Amino acid sequence: MKNIVSMRWLLARMYEPDVVIADCRFLLGQPDAGRQAYEAGHIPGAVYLDLEKDLSAPVSTHGGRHPLPDPAELATRLSKAGIGSNARIIAYDDQGGMNASRLWWLLRYLGHEQVYVMDEGLSAWQNAKFPVTTDVPVQIPASFEVNVQSGLLASVEDVQQASADGSAVLIDSRDARRYAGLEEPIDAKAGHIPGAVNYFWKDVLDWDGRWTDTGVLEERFSKLDKDGAIIVYCGSGVSACPNVIALEEAGYMNVKLYSGSWSDWISYEENPVATGEE
Repeated sequence: MKNIVSMRWLLARMYEPDVVIADCRFLLGQPDAGRQAYEAGHIPGAVYLDLEKDLSAPVSTHGGRHPLPDPAELATRLSKAGIGSNARIIAYDDQGGMNASRLWWLLRYLGHEQVYVMDEGLSAWQNAKFPVTTDVPVQIPASFEVNVQSGLLASVEDVQQASADGSAVLIDSRDARRYAGLEEPIDAKAGHIPGAVNYFWKDVLDWDGRWTDTGVLEERFSKLDKDGAIIVYCGSGVSACPNVIALEEAGYMNVKLYSGSWSDWISYEENPVATGEE
């Protein structure tokens, strides 16, 4: 796999000078839990990046629950954390790769290719008796150059068009019950964007929480056209990111993220809502 690295891969390279390890643990509804978990123990050398403070902009009328950060501001945050343009960045979490994948996507959006997600997560790392520390590394600022890849991002207008005319396949990454509108624990309206198909993001993982291999991912998306346009969304642009990685691993090259996702879609009164199965 191009974008996923094993724990052993990281263990062998964690002290190489160009490697930066990013701890992305975060629990929705418990905004301090991730940082507290980091302070209680993390992979040696890892810096902590907070989903809401670092990897999202402040919430406003539109843009969803985790709005896309301004590229220049994000680059400044990364620079301060010691992440430079030459770094190989390995992101991990304890949420199945969901939050780590958000950092992966943001870095790719900023034009940074050398970014990977560690398979499994910190609990598995600890269970393997790999090293953990409470030491917080001194962060020496680095220079991070931005080269925004606007082609990776879908606007609400792109999504409205795809919903209306099928110009792109819309993939909803939330679980089946939220997709069908049977329950909605977080957002103000239940349902999905009309025309979207449901591929729950956790299905990129095996029963033991590891990423499934490329052949399994290819099989999973086999109904989709390899050359067709695909737009992926979820609730707020976080759990869609593992699906974006999985599609890339399976050979899909024309994949965009609707970063505002469902929480942005419903912020426009005129946008239609579908329920049930497509």
